[in-house]
Amino acid sequence: MGVWLKNGMSFNKDGELMRTHIKIEHGTIAAILYEQPLEADGEDVIDVGGRLIAPGLIDLHVHLREPGGEAKETIETGTLAAAKGGFTTVAAMPNTNPVPDRKEQMERLQARIRETARVNVLPYAAITIGQKGEELADFAALKEAGAFAFTDDGVGVQSAGMMYEAMKRTAALDMPIVAHCEDDTLKNGGAVHDGEFARRHGLAGIPSVCEAVHIARDVLLAEAAGCHYHVCHISTKESVRAVRDAKRAGIRVTAEVTPHHLLLCDEDIPGLDANYKMNPPLRSRADREALIEGLLDGTIDFIATDHAPHTAAEKAKGIEAAPFGIVGLETAFPLLYTHFVKTGVFTLKQLVDWLTIKPAQCFGLKAGRLAVGAPADIAVIDLETEEAIDPETFASKGKNTPFAGWVCQGWPVMTFVGGTLVWEKGRA
Repeated sequence: MGVWLKNGMSFNKDGELMRTHIKIEHGTIAAILYEQPLEADGEDVIDVGGRLIAPGLIDLHVHLREPGGEAKETIETGTLAAAKGGFTTVAAMPNTNPVPDRKEQMERLQARIRETARVNVLPYAAITIGQKGEELADFAALKEAGAFAFTDDGVGVQSAGMMYEAMKRTAALDMPIVAHCEDDTLKNGGAVHDGEFARRHGLAGIPSVCEAVHIARDVLLAEAAGCHYHVCHISTKESVRAVRDAKRAGIRVTAEVTPHHLLLCDEDIPGLDANYKMNPPLRSRADREALIEGLLDGTIDFIATDHAPHTAAEKAKGIEAAPFGIVGLETAFPLLYTHFVKTGVFTLKQLVDWLTIKPAQCFGLKAGRLAVGAPADIAVIDLETEEAIDPETFASKGKNTPFAGWVCQGWPVMTFVGGTLVWEKGRA
């Protein structure tokens, strides 16, 4: 006996949106019926009322803050926020305290994930001890302890020699290097993009070349090392060009872009509001357009939120002193659906793919698809109802978003992980 999700809509193998019934049994998808009437023969049935049945969304760039940053977020609150956003798998960045840079720390983190996570969590390990860029971590031990991939996200690895050695070692383990790309000698102590907004307000700016120069360096290192190299939160037109050229050269490079870099540019920052402060910063209109083009032509592989919760007190320090980062798990799909699918820039199929099968394919995950025998990780999404974004309703501890008050459609209403209903709208 299983449970049927009845009267949904999903994409069939030919990419056509079809009326769909899905049977969940023993944590997996046991059957998928298109168009034909459902005869459930007494089994449990959940009528989803014509809503979209999508594979559970995958976000390979989130900050859960635990251990050490529990005032901002915990594994439990962050993964509840993920479930509320339709995400069933997230990858947690290692800028915690302590940093997961040793086997014992990774094992403790895995235990905490098992105890409290509401969705699947893939923990990153650090490339360097303490993310200080001085000593490489023991990659083999961390892989054995369950590390998903390696990154010093939040800081760029400044030494080319150290990055090359890291890539050679991880390539030998068939593990990816995931990079926050930022050359510290070019940052200028900036809080925002080095553009018109920075000049108007007399702020130090972070130049685009700060990011692009690291990507250009790293793709050549990855080619030499034979490593899978992944670029975090790409933000500039020069960076898109560097990734595009590298792919054309046959280098194994992938890249992600955030919803906020697709939706906003520095012209949209209304004033000295720290809810618009993130790293990389909101760039120029031309950069934003290059990111959209890069996503559409396949240069950029998928979308990730870079969910980065902070306390209200931290963000109240102002745009120069506040920490970088905004939250994104609970608003990603509605924002992208409303402002790109409803306006005809993206198709619904493209958006779903960029949030499901594309990240899964890049990192060899068995998630991100609706298929008989696949894990029953499923999001049910209401594409019709309009709601305004209200940070006070977030499950995340972080309320730091520039999108408060934006009216969106495309809100998740149910999320299943391994066949278990882990979140439903209207229920805790």
